[in-house]
Amino acid sequence: MQKFSVYLLQDTNENNALLKSVFDGDERFTVVGSSVSGEEGVKEIERLKPDFAIIEIVIKDLDGIGVIKRLKAVKETDVVVLSVFSREEIINKAVSEGAKYYMVKPYSANVLKERMLELKEEKVAAKKEEKRGSLDEKISNIFINVGIPPHIKGYSFLREGVKIAVKDPSVINNITKKLYPMIGEKYNTTPSKVERAIRHAIEVAWNRGRIENINGILGVRAYVGQEKPTNGEFIALVADKMLLEQA
Repeated sequence: MQKFSVYLLQDTNENNALLKSVFDGDERFTVVGSSVSGEEGVKEIERLKPDFAIIEIVIKDLDGIGVIKRLKAVKETDVVVLSVFSREEIINKAVSEGAKYYMVKPYSANVLKERMLELKEEKVAAKKEEKRGSLDEKISNIFINVGIPPHIKGYSFLREGVKIAVKDPSVINNITKKLYPMIGEKYNTTPSKVERAIRHAIEVAWNRGRIENINGILGVRAYVGQEKPTNGEFIALVADKMLLEQA
């Protein structure tokens, strides 16, 4: 189980101690530091880069809004405001400046922790979605550059095959019994039609004379003369390129 680090920045040492007791004994969280000074807190948070900073709006040296502004550069840390102030304009200001959540005192310890965990789940989901979008774009760019037109069926089948191979490289060793059926299931077609459509897509690129593009994009002189890659070889080469770029 992942353990999330928390930094406390409340208005008094007593309030920091009370808040720390909320997380004591909870294996999902660990408190890594605390302060009652905005300036000191910002420096510590910049150094420690905790998963969460739980701040009050009114603190000495630098107020909560100032802290939120300064912490925009610390991408690893989600700022949660836990404050006695409930005025709408203050809440809106805090959120607009970068606070991920605002909770008014008195508060429920369980609800606070639930919201913090939800923030991390959303962050992980957003990263996965961003990664998926970026991978789709990179694969599409390769296919376009090697001359595989997006309107043919094999284009979508090939892209899905590469994405599966990036996620599980071992699938290349069982392309007929595993990869084709997985693609066919997604697109509601048979493995044999998947195999033929992918072969046709590669042949289209070959007939357009894009062999030098393929070698250039893959970064190796993989093919010469009339040599044409098999479906599995082509998928494996593109997937390997994607994996190397992610490393």
